[in-house]
Amino acid sequence: MQKVTVLCLDTGRDSALQSLRKLSVLHLTFDRQAEHEDIEAARRHLDYVRRASDIVPRLPQQPRSGLSPSEIVDQLSRLIQQRRENHEDLARLRQELKRIQPFGSFSPQSVAALAERGVFIRLFQASPRSFPALPDEALYLETLRTRAAVFFAVVTRDEKPEIAAQEIHSPATSLADIERRITELEAAQASITVQVAQFGGDYPALAQLRGEAEDALQMAAVRVGMSSATARIAYLQGFCPTTDVDRLRQAAPANGWGLVIDEPADDDVVPTLIRNPAWLKPIEAVFDLIGILPGYREIDVSLWFLLFFSLFFAMLVGDAGYGAIFLAATLWAQRKFREIPAHVFTLLKITSIATMVWGVLTGTYFGIPDLPAPLAVLKMPWLGDEEHIKDLCFWIAAIHLSIAHVWSIAKLIRTPQALAQVGWLCVVWFMFFSARSVVLNLPFPSIMTWVFGAGIVLIVLFMTPRKSLKDEWFNHVMLPLNLVGSFVDVISYIRLYAVGTASFAIASTFNIMLVPLFDGWLSGLLAALLLFVAHTVNIVLALMGVMVHGIRLNTLEFASHLGLQWSGIPYQPWQRKSRPVA
Repeated sequence: MQKVTVLCLDTGRDSALQSLRKLSVLHLTFDRQAEHEDIEAARRHLDYVRRASDIVPRLPQQPRSGLSPSEIVDQLSRLIQQRRENHEDLARLRQELKRIQPFGSFSPQSVAALAERGVFIRLFQASPRSFPALPDEALYLETLRTRAAVFFAVVTRDEKPEIAAQEIHSPATSLADIERRITELEAAQASITVQVAQFGGDYPALAQLRGEAEDALQMAAVRVGMSSATARIAYLQGFCPTTDVDRLRQAAPANGWGLVIDEPADDDVVPTLIRNPAWLKPIEAVFDLIGILPGYREIDVSLWFLLFFSLFFAMLVGDAGYGAIFLAATLWAQRKFREIPAHVFTLLKITSIATMVWGVLTGTYFGIPDLPAPLAVLKMPWLGDEEHIKDLCFWIAAIHLSIAHVWSIAKLIRTPQALAQVGWLCVVWFMFFSARSVVLNLPFPSIMTWVFGAGIVLIVLFMTPRKSLKDEWFNHVMLPLNLVGSFVDVISYIRLYAVGTASFAIASTFNIMLVPLFDGWLSGLLAALLLFVAHTVNIVLALMGVMVHGIRLNTLEFASHLGLQWSGIPYQPWQRKSRPVA
């Protein structure tokens, strides 16, 4: 990235901004919190358009209404307002219906007419366990009794009789009128839904109008955010990929700009742009899903992330049958949802095939214990032993974490801190053999004690540059905890075995329980349904395990040994969001 400052005449701000937006290469940096009446007006217009476009269904086969996008937004806004008012009226009427329904249907006007003649009808609610005493001259009419309450009416000559019960105020509208009005409003709401759906064919035009409103808001924000160098000169700053700087240089003379191009300073917040080759793009789907990105000055781990994530996915799911289901679902979804980027499906294909391969090597197909001969032949006996798989998990841990430290050594090769990374590499392998000894009871090579000691010496001597020792001395205090953390990191890879084994155990248990029920057609049908549900739940649990453990081992354990903090912000060049209507 290059840090770019673009200078222009203050009177030419708009034309300069239009040209810069058309180039679509500059990631702008300015005070996005600035407020101005132009920004507020653009924001209100965007909200107005967004509210209208959000309620329109996407119905590409439906013909367009023939109205302009602005006219459609105005009509939709009126419908939204009417729907909101109807919703409020419905809520009020339903509450009133609930309040007076226990007393049945009667005419409030008749109650009022009797009151004028000195006959008063009052409505009450009381508990069945503590029913109140009524005046002697009162007439009592019970309308509803439940376990929790008794609803009743009292007729007296006394306008305010003393009755120890909760009085329910007489309604202004009869029950029948309320029910009729509710029916009318529900019909009106249904009608509004139909009217909104009539604009389904206009969705692309509304999307374009929304994009134009977003562009207008961004233009207003950038214009206000531009700084003034002098009374006549304005400027703005941003970051541009080095490969695109020539485009700015070529456009500058024609637009009357001045350009200042520098290397980013150490304290600049520089966006990250990763341009992976096509075969590495699949891992970007994971980065986008969990919202992580290496910082500008951090290492791009796309290759290792893709390789180990695929391996972790296969081991955590661990079933060739499940992998085949994933692959079939991926191929179907790729044909069904063509708008989804192709690299997403490529990632799913890679992980599905990896799962199938692992399942074949371990002889795991839907948790079936006794495999047919053709499938049993493909099984690798070494992977059938639990101790061997645990040992494999530790080997994966050591190799994975070693890659992180070797990469750090290469990055720091010209500095003494590279020797500290050599020390951490020694520590990782000491922890690897310690884990094997503790968990698997395997022999511990005595030489590793000397390797560990040498690693500690290298770390203590070279982990902090001398000039930074005054400020970073605390790293040495934390070293014992970091050493323990290194052991925990190696041990944590055993989760690959634990989760995969748990998935197999769940599938196998349900198979053993339900397969005997296939003797009869009715019990067999029930067993098939229960097996389908059980394996579906198991697949969901396995995928959750991938999201939790498969991603964690890359983003936490591996990243921490590499010193990767995932501090990146995405490179977002300033460009139009609106596109022509298809």
